[in-house]
Order: sequence, then structure tokens, then C-alpha cells
Amino acid sequence: MATEDAAPEGRPADLKHNAIGFVDALVIGLNSTSPAYSIAAVIGPIVALAGIYAPGVMVASFVPMLLIASAFYYLNKVDQDCGTTFSWVTRAMGPWAGWLGGWAIAMTGVLVVGSLADVAVSFGLLAVGLDGWVENSFVRQLLTVLLILVMTAVCVIGTELSAKVQNVLILAQVVFLLVFVCVALAEVYAGTSAYDSVEPAFDWLNPFGAGGAALTGGLLLGVFIYWGWESAVNLTEEVEDSATAPGKAGLWSTVILLVTYVSVGFAVVAYAGPAFLAENAGEEEFVFAQLAGDVLGGWDWVLLLAVCTSAVASTQTTIIPASRTALSMARRRALPAHYGHISPRFRTPDVSTWWVAGIAIIWYLTVNQISANALLDSLTALSLLIAFYYALTGVACAVYYRRHLFESLHNFLLIGLGPLVGAGLLTWLLVRSVADMADPANSYTGSSWLGLGPPLVIGLGIAAVGVVVMLVWRLRAPAFWDERPGVADPDVVRGIRSGRD
Repeated sequence: MATEDAAPEGRPADLKHNAIGFVDALVIGLNSTSPAYSIAAVIGPIVALAGIYAPGVMVASFVPMLLIASAFYYLNKVDQDCGTTFSWVTRAMGPWAGWLGGWAIAMTGVLVVGSLADVAVSFGLLAVGLDGWVENSFVRQLLTVLLILVMTAVCVIGTELSAKVQNVLILAQVVFLLVFVCVALAEVYAGTSAYDSVEPAFDWLNPFGAGGAALTGGLLLGVFIYWGWESAVNLTEEVEDSATAPGKAGLWSTVILLVTYVSVGFAVVAYAGPAFLAENAGEEEFVFAQLAGDVLGGWDWVLLLAVCTSAVASTQTTIIPASRTALSMARRRALPAHYGHISPRFRTPDVSTWWVAGIAIIWYLTVNQISANALLDSLTALSLLIAFYYALTGVACAVYYRRHLFESLHNFLLIGLGPLVGAGLLTWLLVRSVADMADPANSYTGSSWLGLGPPLVIGLGIAAVGVVVMLVWRLRAPAFWDERPGVADPDVVRGIRSGRD
């Protein structure tokens, strides 16, 4: 790192401004969702629910994400804070709601980083023919921990390095997925598929084709596959044109994800047929590995490597929102001050980044001691946290701009109604998730924890711990809780209405 990039001697370090541009932020937002891994993980279960209408369910899942992305865009225009939801909800609805939103974001990183790294290691080993190592839990977990440490170091060394790594990884994913889609569809139309293939049809895009129950279940899965695009906005203090570029990157990443998911959805359903995918829905991403071998033959390592690079990329980028949120909370005295430390050399939040990685490693190793299925149950619990803080952000947008929503149709639709509808959909999904997770039969372990399903116990446990930590810190350092909510500045609203960024 060049000397001029370091913080001036004798002054506290700050995040490095203008470190990356719009394209870099867009790429990081895309990689945070782990497109190849996400589609591999959910295509089987979605087809089991919706059959040939799986692409339509993916389109429907996109709607609440786009509406919440709009909320992120307009809130970022008034507050370019790396804490995003934490800072915005605090500003609009007060410190209690803001703190819980920040806690939810931080905990999503803890829950998912280990699983992503595990998938990256597993598919990487499969791609090079080391299948036996995948079955060896000690070797796989050791390599997983090492990968988390390496990706954490990349995050700490600098945002520019992170962006360069992400650019390579997203290019690899897109190319590999396009190869799979083209070859699979070519075999469908040539009649050479190894399964009972069906030719794609436009009506597969009808999300209601399989009925309301299938749509509800598919939407729950959709929360997972689109989650992560907001990492671009968590870098707002480090992106050029910070008032608009991060929000635009978040919006565009959701659109690109939609095209990617629907394309792969069409190819997979057409090639394998809904019957095979429904029968093997419980195998998750390894069904995708099997299809890779069938579609690409000896070149199946291409798709395996796509899932590997996808999970590697997401391992790194998922650390970003959690660490930046912890930094923002520490700066506002909502967490201990040492979480707000910024490396004078690299201008990144080194302490909070390593803390997120450390807790994620402990969680990963601990849950694996219970069972591999318990790790999957912890991922299922993610949907509760994701739906909570996304919905909270949507409500915060409407609340913060409440005095200006009826000044124009633009404000009413894009700043008020849209985010509120997105929040309402996610709240409904949150309630449905709680109901489904209460039944132990709906968990991967199939066991009962305290009379409930393990995912719900994990989700409620994390929420309870958050409330306890919040109350303890409220007693120890009450300054943050003296903050009062406000409303949008009329000058900012006039700038939005006139199109000035």
C-alpha cells in the first residue's frame, strides 16, 4: 500500500474515501449474493414447490427486493453511513429500533460466513477430483477456517484489493453459468438430455401457476437467493459519488441477479425436468453438481468451479456489511469503542472485521460438532434476520420522508408506497417463516429443540442475546440512547424531485 494512502500522522484514521467506483461496488453487491451458489442451493427446493413455474417464482421473489433496494437508494442519499440500516433506522425511528437492525445485520454475517466457506472448499475439492477430502470432516473444516482467515485478510488489507478480487470472481461465475445455460438448452432442443427434459415455455414465468402455497414457499427461498446486494451500500463511505453510486449499484445488482436466476432456472428445469428435481430437492447444491457432470461431461469442473468461486466471493463480501455495521455502531457509541478502530495503514475497520471472522469461525466449528444438518438449520434461521432488517429499512424510508410523500407521485410511489409494500411482504414472509420453523419436521435435523424447530430456536436465541446485549450496553453507555429521530431535509427532497444527485 502506498505511503500516501495511509492516514496522516497524528490524526485518527478514517475509511478511505473514493477507494472504488460504481462498477466495483456493483460487482461486490453481486458477489455478496453468491449467485452460482445461491441458485445451486435453491433450484431443487423451488422446483419441488412450483414445478415448471420455478422461473416465475424467482421473478416474484425479485419484487420485494427491488422495493427495498429503492429504500436503500433514497436513504443513502441523505445519509452516507457504512452502517446503512443501523444508521438510517436510528435516524428515522430512534436508537432502540436502529440498534436491533444493526445487530441483525452483524449476526447474518456470523451465521453464513462459515457455511459459504465450507461450500467453497467442498466444490473446489470436487472440481479438482479430491472427492475423498470432502468426506473428511477434519480436512474440510480446517481448509474452511483457513479460507475464512485469508478472505478476512483481503478485507482488512484494503477495499481496492477486495474489489479487484471480486471483479475476477464475478467474471468467472458469469462465464461458467452462461456455458452451463447454453449447453443445457442446446441439449434440450437436440433431444440429447439424460433426463425427461421439457422445452421452455413463456408461461413458466407465471408465479401463480403452481398455486398460492407454492408461491409462498418459493418467496421464502427467494429471500435467501437475493440477499446480500446491499453490501455495495455498506461501502458508501469508500465509493466515488457516495450519495448516489452505492444506491444505484444496489438497484442494478438486483436486476442483474433476476436475469441470471431466471436464465439458469429455465435451463435447469428444461434439462432435468421437474420430476427429477422434485425427487432430489433435499440434496440442495449437490444436485447442481450432478447436473454439471451430465451437461458438461468431462468439463463439469467448470460449473463446480463456478459454485466454488461464488462461495469464495461471498465469504469475503459477507464480512463487509457486518464489519462496517459494527464500525458505525461503535462510532455512535452503540458498541464498545474498539470496534470502531480503523487501520491507519489500510484505512479499513480491522478490529471489527477480525471480530466478525473470529465469531463466525467459532459458530461454524461449534455447530458442526452438533451435526452438518445443524449448520443448514442455522442458515435457515437467516431468513428471519434478513426479513427483519430489510422490512425495518423499508418502513424507515417511508417514516423519514413522511412529510414529503404527497409532494409528488414520484415521492409517493418510490419513497413511500414501494418501500412500505416491500416491508409488508417481508413481514408477511417473516410471520410465515416463524410458523413453518416452529415445526421440528421442517428442519434439516428433524429434531426438536425446546419443543420447536432448531432454526426458530437459533433465530429467537440470537434475537434474545441481542436484546440482552443492548440493555447491558444501554446501562453502561447511555449516550447513544439519547438520540432522537428526525425527518428528511426539505432541500434534499427538492434535489430528488428535480433530478439533481
